[in-house]
Amino acid sequence: MSDPTSSAHYVLTPTDAMRYNEVVTRLRTAYDQSAAQRNARGRQPWKAALRDAFAARLRQAGATRLVEFGAGPGYDSAFFHEMGLSVVAIDPSPEMVRFCREKGVASYVGDYLHHHEPDGSADALWAMNSLLHVSNEALPDVLWALHRLLRPDGLFFLCVYGGDDEEGLSPFDHHQPPRFFSFRSDETLRAMLAPYFEIVEFTILNDGTSERSQALTLRRRGEATE
Repeated sequence: MSDPTSSAHYVLTPTDAMRYNEVVTRLRTAYDQSAAQRNARGRQPWKAALRDAFAARLRQAGATRLVEFGAGPGYDSAFFHEMGLSVVAIDPSPEMVRFCREKGVASYVGDYLHHHEPDGSADALWAMNSLLHVSNEALPDVLWALHRLLRPDGLFFLCVYGGDDEEGLSPFDHHQPPRFFSFRSDETLRAMLAPYFEIVEFTILNDGTSERSQALTLRRRGEATE
């Protein structure tokens, strides 16, 4: 990656196409090992600010039920639960799920394509830095599943690192096994979301180093166009 404002801090190693379930299995192992550390460090202020802004939208929309994917130790799910929403936190790591439950949040082991939530049952979805582990090949199936899960006009917040189009394993990852990442340019991300969701807001955040985040608030389209 040549753009210093992109996700260049990862410098991915290209790999053969990795199946969705293989990626999830690697994440489960990696995050089980790091769950306690992640739980101890709390929520970064810039992520909390994004969460507060989305919460204001949910209040205005009269949302009552939110599902979080890739919930980690549950800081965001606990926040939405405390504001009065019915919340379900889903994560592939049993250890992360344990921390979610300790915070009083309904939680279970699952992922974007393997969960127990009925179609049309969510007013809102929250995905903080979890869709970046979904390959371009698998992303249409995941977005279609999320489209089905949301009620008409439901809101979906996602945030990922990105800037250039690149996917693979991170050779410098401190997790074991190394995690799979898929980074996308703004144009690619917009194009892949367009059949399923209307973009309400698209914000680029840069922490002044090499981390560039794409934060999007989306609204479910009435009918997916694919």
